[in-house]
Amino acid sequence: MIRLLAFLKPYRWQVAVALALVFLQSLAELVLPTLMADIVNKGVVREDLAYIWRIGGLMLLVAGLGGACSVGASLWSAKSAGGFARDLRSRMFSHVESFSLREFDRLGTASLITRTTNDVQQVYQVLTMLMRVMVMAPMMCIGGVIMAVSIDATLALTIVAIIPVLAILILILFRKAGPLFRALQIKLDTLNRVLRERLTGVRVIRAFNRSEYEQRRFEGANRDLTGTAIRINRLMALTMPLMTLTVNVAVLAIVWFGGFRIEAGHLGVGDLMAFIQYAWQIMFSLMFASMMFILLPRAQASAIRINEVLDTKPALRDGHGVTESGDDQDHAPLAVEFRQVTFRYPGAEMPALRNVSFTARPGEVTAIIGGTGSGKSTLIHLIPRFFDPDEGQVLVGGKDVREFPLARLRGRIGLVSQKSILFSGTVAENIRYGREDATDEEVRRAAEVAQAATFIEEWKGGYDTIIEQGGANLSGGQKQRLTIARALVRKAAIYLFDDSFSALDYKTDVALRRALREEIGGATVIVVAQRVSTVMDADRIVVLDQGEVAGIGTHRELLETCEVYREIVASQLSEEEIA
Repeated sequence: MIRLLAFLKPYRWQVAVALALVFLQSLAELVLPTLMADIVNKGVVREDLAYIWRIGGLMLLVAGLGGACSVGASLWSAKSAGGFARDLRSRMFSHVESFSLREFDRLGTASLITRTTNDVQQVYQVLTMLMRVMVMAPMMCIGGVIMAVSIDATLALTIVAIIPVLAILILILFRKAGPLFRALQIKLDTLNRVLRERLTGVRVIRAFNRSEYEQRRFEGANRDLTGTAIRINRLMALTMPLMTLTVNVAVLAIVWFGGFRIEAGHLGVGDLMAFIQYAWQIMFSLMFASMMFILLPRAQASAIRINEVLDTKPALRDGHGVTESGDDQDHAPLAVEFRQVTFRYPGAEMPALRNVSFTARPGEVTAIIGGTGSGKSTLIHLIPRFFDPDEGQVLVGGKDVREFPLARLRGRIGLVSQKSILFSGTVAENIRYGREDATDEEVRRAAEVAQAATFIEEWKGGYDTIIEQGGANLSGGQKQRLTIARALVRKAAIYLFDDSFSALDYKTDVALRRALREEIGGATVIVVAQRVSTVMDADRIVVLDQGEVAGIGTHRELLETCEVYREIVASQLSEEEIA
């Protein structure tokens, strides 16, 4: 957790002000019992009303200043801790954005969400309290002991004797609570993952009538989390009464022995009252410290999980080998070439791609086809560097993609992913996600080419129609066409369509492919498809079979030379269509 305190550096002056105010507040609280003792010993006993008013007014002034310092300390500690939490969340978010898909798979999306929100919140809460307790607790404890000894050193032995008992209770609590809090955060990850799957997969769950099964999964994760939380609360519920009992025993001992000291003339009534106040201050400071020890294990567990994210080095590093000059302009035609590319997913027994080589040229449509699991989507993902190949090279414009800065490389690519992802907002905002500065005319043109303009203009709101989260209020075909429009408005040099026409009917598919040829004819176009009808007119078809290239050529050439392609065609088209 100490490493995370570096994020407090920009707020060091606010922290210093908060600590100074806590120091002044503690001083005020230490002075008050002495003033009260003077009122009793010198004012009440001697019946000096003027003295009572004078010292009473001073007590009100000191209490008021202490209260103002307390409010100020709370304000500045909250400001600095809030800024710390904001900066830490931003740092985590920007760091996670640099992760490749490998890091997302290893850490898990649900866990990353929990670490960025709940774990940061745990550290924030402890830091807010720590800025007050780290000054107040030791000062009230040490200062209280000093003041108590100054009143009556003999009676102060009762306090000195009780402090080790409280320290042992705090130590036991810390040792037992730490592992439980770490387990609690892991089980919170599990609950979030189950809940996320339940909500995002609600259609599939209902379609297969698995609601009861998912309910059991959730209840199991919920019970597991609740059980750990109950164990923690039982520990705290046991600890606090024990500490309170210890404090009350100490006060009882002070009153008992203090009575004998008063009877012997060694102590005044006001002194005993002040002594009891100092005893309570000492005990409360230790109880505050114990609360910190209750919260620290959870914050420490959260800090470890946060540091794990920040320490994770992205597998993909930004390249620096491509300059802005010459043929490196963003919209210049760029060929895409695969040279002996082999790629294996972490933990997989077999490579997803093996010795793949082909070239996709500007002004041509290169289609990728193959059976399920043949590596089509994996191949597409290597171009924008979602992964890097284990062997071989992926070249864009004759340069290895690893030489490009990631933002520059991806700025040249218009990708339509296999899963149509849309965001909450208007239709126009979703299309402009491809290029923020696109004009209204460019947005409409992209929608027309993507065959989306017809249904958009039928809606009452037109391009201002609100799209729900994930495009829940759209059909599959509508979502696909909007994601295609989003890629087209980018005006990229390379377009990647990853099975992006699967939800379209034949008529729309044909019209869309014709419009695409006219609109982006000079760009490099790579189309991944399952349907033969989608790839038949491509300039080049690459056939993949179990991660290897089984054939390259036109539709007619592959019918004559590639057995795998003939099998795919025969499974989808009639003899008349093949002929």
